Amino acid sequence: MQQKKSILVLIHTLLVLLISRPSHAADNLLIISIDGLRWQEVFRGYEASLLAKPEFKHDAQLIADKFGGESLHDKRQKLMPFLWKVIAKQGVLLGNRDKQSAMQVSNNWWFSYPGYNEILTGKGDEDIDSNKPLPNPNVTILEWLNKQNGYQDQVAVFGSWAVFPAIINQERSKLPINAGFMPAAWDNLSANTKWLNSLQEDIPSPWHNVRLDAFTVGFAQDYILAKRPKVIYVALGETDDFAHDGDYPAYLSSAHRSDAFIKRLWQTLQSLAQYKGNTNLLITVDHGRGEHNDTWQHHASPKATQGYLNDLATHKQGIAGSNQVWMAAIGPDAKPMGELRASETFSLNQIAATALELLEKDPGDYAKINGAPIGQALPIVNGQSQTNSE
Repeated sequence: MQQKKSILVLIHTLLVLLISRPSHAADNLLIISIDGLRWQEVFRGYEASLLAKPEFKHDAQLIADKFGGESLHDKRQKLMPFLWKVIAKQGVLLGNRDKQSAMQVSNNWWFSYPGYNEILTGKGDEDIDSNKPLPNPNVTILEWLNKQNGYQDQVAVFGSWAVFPAIINQERSKLPINAGFMPAAWDNLSANTKWLNSLQEDIPSPWHNVRLDAFTVGFAQDYILAKRPKVIYVALGETDDFAHDGDYPAYLSSAHRSDAFIKRLWQTLQSLAQYKGNTNLLITVDHGRGEHNDTWQHHASPKATQGYLNDLATHKQGIAGSNQVWMAAIGPDAKPMGELRASETFSLNQIAATALELLEKDPGDYAKINGAPIGQALPIVNGQSQTNSE
């Protein structure tokens, strides 16, 4: 009788341990970055006083009709409906400074290459001080993951900006990268992929080194269907370039398209057995933008304005607001915390460790490769302590 009781107690203990143990279900990870999309538009919707500037008078009413609303909640939901109707309800968002939730870059430059390096390596690098397409001396988490058991030849990169092969250091990493105006070149191209290759040649981009995001997403989607990678990085670029062009209506429309592209990729993954319920998604940006109507086009630190971005040299204190960023996450291992509020100030250098923890990889093991500690994972992964949300 006593032996039977002991067995029952043991079984009960094992069941409790199994139930209480944090579970990491997802084997796959999708990381998406949206170049230079301000937190202000993400959390407030469009800025009415900026849209009211005379140069936008021909598009202002169209934008107001499409993305307007009685409250900022209505406006932001119309601008980015998937983010607010799905991710905000099933996942987590942080970076709304109106609710004392802040995130910022740790690098000293506040522009793209240093920002992408920080996202993908977990640290700022003082020596990455330009956007020149120089091979990144740092090993990104993508390169490192591609050498880990279970992830070899299971990582892929797609970017609108032509500098991404340098950021990922394609020559050293040997990762499959499709960026800039590269055509798809993997084996056994589908008819749709061949059509995208032809279309990319026929449709000009407004910019010399950034293609339209539709091609980046199209190639990524076709690669997913053909190759089934476990880790995918997609870097959208239009928002930043429309902003630099000073075209606020186009910037807003691009943000709206970015949201639709994220929805498309997420739904594609959820339609496939390998990924359904088995994929986490991280979304972030490489830098912010000026917080005023006369600086929103720009982004640069005080150090950058006196160096690489010296066309902004009159802004000796830098472009205020351009170090401010945000992030979002959804998936079986992301806490469904909604929109965070009254939280500590987080850093862009925490994205890399967060990505690794979502894949149950030790960030410390990766950090050794670059000879420096990296930012700690954000407190959004199941099994971590709770943070204020609503």
